[in-house]
Parts: sequence; C-alpha cells; structure tokens
Amino acid sequence: MNYHRPQPGLRASTILGILTAALLVAALPASAHRIEKKFTVEERPVVTIRNHHGRIAVKSWKRPEVQVIGEHADQRIEVDTDKSGNRIDVVTHVLAQNMSPAEMRADYEILVPEETELQVRTDSGSVVIERVFGELMIETVAADVEMREVAGYLVVRTTGGSLVCFRCAGRIEFNSISGGARLLEPVSSNVRAQTFSGDLLYDGDFRPGGIYFLKTTDGKIDVRYSENDSFTLSANSIRGKVESDASLKPPSHSTRPPSGLARGLFGTHNEGLARVELSSFSGIIRIFKRK
Repeated sequence: MNYHRPQPGLRASTILGILTAALLVAALPASAHRIEKKFTVEERPVVTIRNHHGRIAVKSWKRPEVQVIGEHADQRIEVDTDKSGNRIDVVTHVLAQNMSPAEMRADYEILVPEETELQVRTDSGSVVIERVFGELMIETVAADVEMREVAGYLVVRTTGGSLVCFRCAGRIEFNSISGGARLLEPVSSNVRAQTFSGDLLYDGDFRPGGIYFLKTTDGKIDVRYSENDSFTLSANSIRGKVESDASLKPPSHSTRPPSGLARGLFGTHNEGLARVELSSFSGIIRIFKRK
C-alpha cells in the first residue's frame, strides 16, 4: 500500500491513528456474503431447504410472503433461491472439494406463512422451527432439530441428530440411529418414535383414542403421565427392566404376553382409552406420574 506524504500541520497522533486503522482493515477477514430475498406466495406454499452445515431457523408470520435471509463466509459457497409456482427452493451449493464443515457453513433465517409445507435436508448444524402449521419433513445426518408449537404431519429422520418437540400437535414421527427425542407437552393422538441407541422422553397427556409407540434398542425410555390420563400400557425390555408407579389393572382379555417378555408391564390405567406401547431391548423403561 502506498502512503502519501503527510501534509504539513497534521499531528503525529493523527497520522498514527490513520496508519493503525488502515492496518486493522487489511487484517480483517472477508465479510460474510449475505442474501435477502422475498417472494409473494399463495395459500399453503411449499418451502424446500437443502444445506450442508449451519443453522436453519424457520418462523411463521402473518404475511403471504416467504422471506429468506442467508449468510455464508466462504467464497466457495453459493446460495440459490428460486420460485416455481407456489414452491420456494433454497439450496446451498459447495463449489469445491474437501471443504471442512466450518468452511461449508451457511446460516438461514426464513419467514413463512403459518400454513406452509416445509421440507428440510441438512447434514450438520441445527434446525429450529417455530409456529409452522403444515406437513413438515426434516432429514438430517447429525443436525439437532428443535420444534416449538408446530402442528400437522411432522416427520423427523436423523442419523445422529436429536429432536426436541415442545407443544407439538398433529401426527409425530421420529426415526434415528443414535439420536434421541424429547417430546414435551405434546398435543397429539398419534406418536411414533424409534431409535437404535438414543433415549426417548414423553412428557405429556395421552389423548383418548390415541396411539403412542416408543421403541429403542440400547437407550432408555422415560414416560411422564398425569393421574387423569386413561391408557392401556404395554411396556417390555428384554434385558433391561421396567419401573412404574402407575396403578394398573390387569388386562381384561386372556391373552398372555410372550414368554420372552418377562421383564414387562401390562395393564390399564383408568378406562384405558389410549394405547401406549413401550419397547427396549436392553434399556430401562420408566413410567412415572408427573409432579
């Protein structure tokens, strides 16, 4: 950098300040690339997001618009946003090979109408969805998923990522290899959560006529219920154990559990209006009343 000879009359402190500022600017990393797009949509749009690593936050608002704000620092990352009919596609492109997850990072903040169909696929990072009501399909490798006050048909599939679902309504499906799921205050009559080595927690009411299926191979299952809940319980662990403080009446039918399910618990609580099935191979199953 070529510096001009200082003009007469400039103080030494002023010159030093100018030189210091110039050196600091030269030392700063390249600023993040930022995109901001807004699309007008009709009722119940479809929004798809494809990412490699980073944070994806999706929230609803009252406008008939989809707003996408994306940021990434590496120049070898490119973000495409496209509208086709009533579908908005957001895609992160990696333009080089052998990039680390940190270099591939792209973060998104997306605002959508309340009734939106959402499809998200990402490898790592995190996915946060708040107050979106529609069909939600989330697929990750290691990214953790958090849903708050969402409703609809909710499907989450991960390899090692976890799920936290707070006050989720509708049909809930979770499937993972090593990730766990925490279902807190759900408003659902259809829950199916299955993992190989993760832990599962259900802390909420069992709705009359509902079906609740939780299964893990090596993990543990914790269920919290209220005294007013009405459910028929089937809980078994082949090599683990089942602990419960629920007052259960023996099954009214004469069918006996299979002999291999000796460490099991079967019966009805109150009228037995919901069906609760808990299964683990070697993990502990605990059923306790909510305090």
